[in-house]
Amino acid sequence: MGQIVKTTAAIAALLLSAPAFAGWEPSKPVEIVVAAGAGGASDQMARMMQAAIQKNNLMKQPMVVSLKGGASGAEALMYMKSSEGDPNKVLIAYSLIYMLPLSAKIPFNWRDLTPVSVIALDQFVLWDNVSGPKTVKEFIDAAKAASAPFKMGGTGSKREDHVLTAFMEQRTGAKLSYLPYKSGGEAATQLVGGHTESNVNNPSENLEVWRAGQVRALCVFDKERISYKTKVTDTQSWNDIPTCKEEGLDVQYLMLRAMFLPGKVTQEQQAFYVDLFQKVTQTPEYKEYMEKQALKPIFLTGKDMVEFLEDDDKQNASLMNAAGFVAK
Repeated sequence: MGQIVKTTAAIAALLLSAPAFAGWEPSKPVEIVVAAGAGGASDQMARMMQAAIQKNNLMKQPMVVSLKGGASGAEALMYMKSSEGDPNKVLIAYSLIYMLPLSAKIPFNWRDLTPVSVIALDQFVLWDNVSGPKTVKEFIDAAKAASAPFKMGGTGSKREDHVLTAFMEQRTGAKLSYLPYKSGGEAATQLVGGHTESNVNNPSENLEVWRAGQVRALCVFDKERISYKTKVTDTQSWNDIPTCKEEGLDVQYLMLRAMFLPGKVTQEQQAFYVDLFQKVTQTPEYKEYMEKQALKPIFLTGKDMVEFLEDDDKQNASLMNAAGFVAK
């Protein structure tokens, strides 16, 4: 996960002032494929990019958001796999591309597609109710001492939240009972209501209940703190949340946000989209969205992206195997 962000302010200025990419460009509307339902994080990001491209005139053809969240996202993955050679479809991918083929045994491998760029990373936070433990140590001690396993809420089963819960169990020896919900919003509501002890929601999913003083942010599962220093609550910014390692819990996990084309497109077509999404990351819409959602900015492409994906794939497979989530 130790990749460095490649873009700088100087490059940003150059990119946004550069002429349109010379060479291939789409001759019909481009479909941005979302492996999830309406209103979720991937759908929101796709619509932000759609708006950024349109407002900043980054592409002549319009971009159309296509929701394909059927079978827990397998619909989108198989749709992209079956679209070889079609440069008018682009997938907004997340760690599902590693996890779903393992847990559901679908015939898909991210290497079947053409990598374009990594555009962001999701950080995860350990949250509890404000009436619960005040520190990570208190939380772990309470979980270990509880007569029944602590209830941990999360989105879906055998996915990021579930894997992170299993990872915490392995590192702490505490028993945690994972309860899958339909969304991070539902997981947040269950925590506020005291139906669960904790969740590992992304920052944006618990934003409103944190701002309302109903939940406590105990630590962030990254090697460094969230970068944003503007106050979110009356007293805290995202940057004020310590890392879990700082608090004695050495667990790190980041979720991928990346763009892929179908397999067997041309290098010229791939280059068009690398250029397009690099320009997207320099728009006001992207920067505002990143801070609002407390996402980690990054831009990787080419060899750097493939190396990142290979490492990320290995980590996710290792966690899935250790948690017993790999289908036999």
